[in-house]
Amino acid sequence: MNILILGSGGREHALAWAIQQNPKCDRLIVAPGNAGIEAMCEVATLDIEDGLAVAEFCHENTVDFVVIGPEAPLAAGVADTLREAGILTFGPSAEAARLEASKKFTKQVCDAAQIPTAGWCSFTSAAPARDYITSVGAPKVIKADGLAAGKGVVVAMDEATALAAIDDVFSGAFGEAGAEVVIEDFMTGEEASYFILCDGKTVLPIGTAQDHKRVGEGDTGPNTGGMGAYSPAPIMTDEVTAKALEQIVKPTVTEMARRGTPYQGVLYAGLMIEDGEPALVEYNARFGDPECQVLMMRLGAQVLDLLLACAEERLDEAQVNWADDHAMTVVLATKGYPGSYEKGSVISGLDALPESSTQMVFHAGTTAAGGATTATGGRVLNATARGATLQEARDRAYALTEAVDWPEGFYRTDIGWRAL
Repeated sequence: MNILILGSGGREHALAWAIQQNPKCDRLIVAPGNAGIEAMCEVATLDIEDGLAVAEFCHENTVDFVVIGPEAPLAAGVADTLREAGILTFGPSAEAARLEASKKFTKQVCDAAQIPTAGWCSFTSAAPARDYITSVGAPKVIKADGLAAGKGVVVAMDEATALAAIDDVFSGAFGEAGAEVVIEDFMTGEEASYFILCDGKTVLPIGTAQDHKRVGEGDTGPNTGGMGAYSPAPIMTDEVTAKALEQIVKPTVTEMARRGTPYQGVLYAGLMIEDGEPALVEYNARFGDPECQVLMMRLGAQVLDLLLACAEERLDEAQVNWADDHAMTVVLATKGYPGSYEKGSVISGLDALPESSTQMVFHAGTTAAGGATTATGGRVLNATARGATLQEARDRAYALTEAVDWPEGFYRTDIGWRAL
């Protein structure tokens, strides 16, 4: 079959790598792709947030199946347009994707379904939000309501930080995402990510992971889109996973169906676990990045079969085959990230890196230019490996990072430190 993946990051490179291994995949196109993706399959120039343009491209190229990677096309309703055009699609509708696109919406769903989560309130202007913080104090978590590319959340341990975060949201720093602010109670515990396929009725867990959001060693410094991840998450024991499924995921899927907007796609539940009890931090309507990289490394070719079963509403027939293994990914980012950084530096040594079912460098923010690979994003490469133990996966992943010749880049040397 002919398959189109929408997106240009490390998540999409990992999805393409796994899907291409499946014999059902005859032709694979990724739009717009990146330098690493371009080296393994076709890429296309396409406005991936324009559903009609994507549908037209699919008809012209006899595309049988579309996998939507990032959140922006989902929020823009691309999945809706493709389904209306009769194209088999993996990814939730715009209405269902509000679970990621609006923090307030998710909190309302949690309230309706009695899902354990942090206490919350929301404000549409700065003054009452500031008054609220002044009256209740800190710590609090300040979130821009809409999509802010992973940057609209501040964990404010003191009142001054909380007030500054509120001012940032309403100053226009996050565009339309900052039209409203959600303020949450601060939760303690350990965070983990839980990934579940949903076809509107059936749910199928496909793995757990933990990522490192902070830019600095020891999980210090500002939040990023993620500096590394590992799978499985040790804190997600069978008991915790069962509780998360029964108390959080299933009630959400039931509530979405009750509202007439069934959820179809991958549901990424960000959880906080304390004393064996999971609570919802947030939902994402797509695979995490960089968590997708470790999941794809562990799942391999079966990913396509699972995504197809989800899109065709036959998840009740599907099962996941897990090896008893571990995977880790280490993000190589441009110096200066998550602040301002220079674009266009040349990355050397990539051609000599090993590529196999146990190790792979996935590209995120790269461009092929004049025969060279250049860094054009903040998070640029994902050195990813799996092994029989997490330590073995770590050693392989860091061997890859050390083999990359890129003076303008940096990476954390302690990914997985909690587990190791």
